[in-house]
Amino acid sequence: MSETFDKLKALLAAQNTLSEDEINQAIQASGPMTPEERAILDAEVHEKRREKDQKITMEQYLEASKVLDTAAEGSDEYNKALKIVEAYEQGG
Repeated sequence: MSETFDKLKALLAAQNTLSEDEINQAIQASGPMTPEERAILDAEVHEKRREKDQKITMEQYLEASKVLDTAAEGSDEYNKALKIVEAYEQGG
């Protein structure tokens, strides 16, 4: 992976968002990314925005809490429920 891609991934992880200006500045400073890297980065930015916009309802929280009580720890079902509970408890 390119230096630009690595820097932008780190910035995205820290900020949970990237602007087009930030991407262009990184490209000017560190060089271009491959089309594949840009597609991956755009997909990750989109996913972060989608996660941020997704609000957890009380009903979803309560249902996920029940799953945590019954599902095997570490199972896919348990992990999905845990993400919902944590997101709700963090204000989501």
